[in-house]
Amino acid sequence: MIKIKTQDELAIMRESGRILAETLWEVLKSVKPGVSELELDALAEKLIRQKGGEPGFQKVPGYKHATCMSTNDVVVHGIPAEYKLKEGDIIGIDCGVFYKGFHTDMAETVQVSAQNSDEVSKFLKVGKEALDAGIRQAILGNHVGDISKAIQDLVEVRNGYSVVRSLVGHGVGRELHEEPEIPGYLIGKIEKTPLLREGMAIAVEVIYNMGGPELVFANEDGWTLKTEDGSLAGLFERSLAITKSGPQILTR
Repeated sequence: MIKIKTQDELAIMRESGRILAETLWEVLKSVKPGVSELELDALAEKLIRQKGGEPGFQKVPGYKHATCMSTNDVVVHGIPAEYKLKEGDIIGIDCGVFYKGFHTDMAETVQVSAQNSDEVSKFLKVGKEALDAGIRQAILGNHVGDISKAIQDLVEVRNGYSVVRSLVGHGVGRELHEEPEIPGYLIGKIEKTPLLREGMAIAVEVIYNMGGPELVFANEDGWTLKTEDGSLAGLFERSLAITKSGPQILTR
């Protein structure tokens, strides 16, 4: 069941989102060669707690970190490790905050240092543009499929990359993952997908690969998923609310 949030609940989620956005942007400033994924994760947890929140991902049974780290061909759910970043790596940092009973969720992918190749720069730019395009469709009267189509058009139709099929965006609120699912690709007819209604809170995600869409487990940890073909992966995500005046980004 899709849960509609009250204005008071959305106000709490905006505060949760503020804590999350401030934290993630501060952590991204520390992304540089020689810094380990675990150091970035520890910084994220420290900042979240200093700002009055709790690491939302630690509410997930069996997960003890504040973030998921997706470096190079890792797509999602990467457990922060001792790996030290190198020039030219790309890293996606996915982070969540739990505040006064509500979750928010956010992710961003960047390249380590200024060693930007045209190919990688274009890849990351497309992910950001696809996220923006999806968010612009999050308006009253539209359907989830409008968001999905906008993302797929940017990633696949116009640029030839692949949207991951087995992972999707989601509703967000008292639970980290709520209904409805928000795929980054269109399934069936748009009008058959859930209608966007005022008070819905959703996490729009662009989960995409430079190569094919297939994923495999990277190791034995049961969490880390990487691209099957070894190609680079990107992840961009924002939590937002559906309002009369248009999409309101909660993780701003």
